[in-house]
Amino acid sequence: QVQLVESGGGLVQPGGSLRLSCAAPGSIFSIYHMGWYRQAPGEQRELVATITSGGSTNYADSVKGRFTISRDNVKNTVYLQMNSLKPEDTGVYYCYGRPIVTSAQYWGQGTQVTVSS
Repeated sequence: QVQLVESGGGLVQPGGSLRLSCAAPGSIFSIYHMGWYRQAPGEQRELVATITSGGSTNYADSVKGRFTISRDNVKNTVYLQMNSLKPEDTGVYYCYGRPIVTSAQYWGQGTQVTVSS
């Protein structure tokens, strides 16, 4: 079983920063595309950022210039550095992983990010 375990969420004031982590212990991590999605209450889950097995990244327009996705294949971990946070960034953030040669999808349990005064 592939397990994705998120951490790093919490409560932060507007303009603050958080770093989310997603660990996949025991996986062949280097062959996975990875990413982050988020979902606000009553809204659809949306893509935030992705990083391929080769390290190429892309971002939702709403987070470009503020968020950075990265990966460490030695630690089997993907990160999302979130700076200049806004109230509209509030939601549950989910890690996902996809092996590069299959259609399988793996999801973490989610971590809550709340940006509020």
